[in-house]
Amino acid sequence: MDELDSKIIQLMMHNARMPVKEIAKQVNLTSPAVSSRIHRMEQEGIIGGYTVRLHHPGENNRVQALISIQTAASERDHFLKMIQGEPQILQCYRVTGSYNFIVKVSCPGIDALEHLLTHLQKMGNTNTQIILATPLDRSLSLEGDV
Repeated sequence: MDELDSKIIQLMMHNARMPVKEIAKQVNLTSPAVSSRIHRMEQEGIIGGYTVRLHHPGENNRVQALISIQTAASERDHFLKMIQGEPQILQCYRVTGSYNFIVKVSCPGIDALEHLLTHLQKMGNTNTQIILATPLDRSLSLEGDV
């Protein structure tokens, strides 16, 4: 991946619906050259797909939290199966440190969060941080962009 590929990706991350013609204009390439680069990056797995980010009605009224979970080694597979059935769990990360996993959750209220925590605590120790705000939401950063 070269500097032009990085510029193309930056433009697409800012607006995934930007026409190839506009991308080509901004990176000083022809439209076919940009299309070829995009196709190559898709084939190489650099571009893993395109998505729509939904904002649920009433999202500002939801309680979001990060929950760290420490499970016994014998419970890890059971834990991973259990969270598949919990729609409030948005993401799960396997991490290093005192805890094995961190999950990001979005619950309709504090009572629902408490209910979910009670369920998760059956799997091991937990530590919860409620998200107050998201001042930066950058899902992907390219090397050298910092």
